[in-house]
Amino acid sequence: MTEIISALSDVSDRYEALFVDLWGCVHNGVTAYPEAVAALQAYRRKGGIVVLVTNSPKPRAGVAVQMAKFGVPDDAYDTIATSGDSARAAMFTGAVGEKVYFMGEWERDEEFFQPLEVIDNPVEITRVPLAEAEGIVCCGPFDPMADPAVNRPDFLYAKTKGLKLLCANPDIVVDRGEVREWCAGALARLYTEMGGESLYFGKPHPPIYDLARRRLAALGKDIPAASILAIGDGAQTDIRGAMGEDIDSLFITGGLAAEDTQTTHQPNKDALEAYLEKEKVAPNFSIGQLR
Repeated sequence: MTEIISALSDVSDRYEALFVDLWGCVHNGVTAYPEAVAALQAYRRKGGIVVLVTNSPKPRAGVAVQMAKFGVPDDAYDTIATSGDSARAAMFTGAVGEKVYFMGEWERDEEFFQPLEVIDNPVEITRVPLAEAEGIVCCGPFDPMADPAVNRPDFLYAKTKGLKLLCANPDIVVDRGEVREWCAGALARLYTEMGGESLYFGKPHPPIYDLARRRLAALGKDIPAASILAIGDGAQTDIRGAMGEDIDSLFITGGLAAEDTQTTHQPNKDALEAYLEKEKVAPNFSIGQLR
């Protein structure tokens, strides 16, 4: 049974590092949550390490720029691990071929295709029409408001050709302010359901946690799993991912699950337990918002 806490400081002294989700926890896709920022700043002042672990398809430099735009100061975190960086590494090692069909918003996602210096002898990636592609790189839908099913004809063709789909963001949906949008994970899920092969690199899958630990190592930190707390609002991404890594977790109930958990300031205990049972996840702690 999850323990409902009133503030991060109730449990943070037990952990040397935090793996913190962004969207729904630190910001809402438009602006930062002041209480969340203050909680992370306080944790760092006491010597804790904050790794922002996000399913954003952006490289970490792009996420840092985005954080500043949203009002998240750089003293609220130490480093960033993104699904985008993990997926880019796979792309430049040829996971889906050299000629790829791109799905997403090019003006937003163009930096995904920037060279990755840590890869030795990277393959040369070329964007091509679907009919010429060796694989698919999916950073998101062309229209985040459209039902993913609009992609069925293209996905049927791609599956028939045996194309793999590289998913740069396993999230199914996000809330941008008050508007819910589809993410790349919804498209990858559909492609898999149709019999295609989707490759995942963000939460809850292992590659992004390996990247987060490498980010810690780059800071000179070797921290065991028992001393890391994962924080997030995604039951099937943040919490399931933490469970798979044997990392304790703090579930932010006022994000994607706010309605299901009847969260105002704090979740309704019975609604929360029913939701966690339905999702088959078991966070160690829960709280309405990160504070």
